[in-house]
Amino acid sequence: MGRRIAVVLFNLGGPDTGDDVQPFLKNLFRDPAIIRAPLPVRWLVARLISTLRAPAVKQNYAMMDAGGGSPLLRETKKQSDALQAELAKRLPGDDVRCFIAMRYWHPFTEEAAAEVQAWGADEVVLLPLYPQFSTTTTGSSLTAWKKAYKGKSRTICCYPFAENFVAAHVDQIMAAWERAGRPETVNLLLSAHGLPESVVKSGDPYQWQCEALAEMIAGRVPAGWEVSVCYQSRVGPMKWIGPSTEEEIARFSDMGRHILIAPIAFVSEHIETLVELGEEYRLVAEKHGAASYTRVEALGVHPGFIGALAGEVVEALCMKETIRSCAGGRLCPSGWSGCPQAELKQKAGMRITEAAV
Repeated sequence: MGRRIAVVLFNLGGPDTGDDVQPFLKNLFRDPAIIRAPLPVRWLVARLISTLRAPAVKQNYAMMDAGGGSPLLRETKKQSDALQAELAKRLPGDDVRCFIAMRYWHPFTEEAAAEVQAWGADEVVLLPLYPQFSTTTTGSSLTAWKKAYKGKSRTICCYPFAENFVAAHVDQIMAAWERAGRPETVNLLLSAHGLPESVVKSGDPYQWQCEALAEMIAGRVPAGWEVSVCYQSRVGPMKWIGPSTEEEIARFSDMGRHILIAPIAFVSEHIETLVELGEEYRLVAEKHGAASYTRVEALGVHPGFIGALAGEVVEALCMKETIRSCAGGRLCPSGWSGCPQAELKQKAGMRITEAAV
């Protein structure tokens, strides 16, 4: 009899209706991985930001859905179904089931953990739908999972350089270029969600992984294209990593360039891709005289992407370690102390030291 394998998909989550927007935002901003302040201050800040931002955010969600909700859960379910079907082919002797664990809205991490426990999984693989590791995304989801589920699990921390993942991005980019009429003077902007600069300076490897991925993509698109990385979705007064997506769009539009813009840290269509990239930044491009502006679709259920995820799961099930990247072991250079494999190694070293004493 085969194993019962639970694959837990981590994602951000999104409000189901317009009425859920403010509590969703409150959950987001009271996460200590997002607002790094003592508890009373963090809760006050979360309440203030969610109250102030809710009206504008509601309008953006309403642009995507008549009920004012997010498409993220719907899109994640499609990915979950596609991955489960692919894993059934690759692991024919096992019973594989995918579970969705959203961080800030239903189904919450705690709900997914209870479902996995009730199902009686023999193996649990944690698979973030955040391709690049960040303490603010995968790190936060892992913390929530460890509190909710006490059994053993294997973790895929990141897969930004997985061959099928990179190839799927290039495929989506080239398809968008074809839709745009194959323009010659192209600026390809690879946009990722921004982070406060202080988070990166504390050792978070997210920016390094995004920019290394961008170099890999740049090597596979036409040589005459200008390719650059930019960061979107800034919130609050802190200094964020840059350059900002909006400023880059304005700069290249002023030159009369054809702009292709691709999300490299979002794998599902939701508010940041459909509204921010698809609508708001299009207006910026038109205002500044871009020759054209074409949004590249998120990976969704692209066969290459689903294949990359399935490959990571299969590799995770074969490993002796509890955590892997797409490189197997540690992916990030030694300077990135926020890498979860660096933390794991540090804890192992502490245990050896304590045992020796």
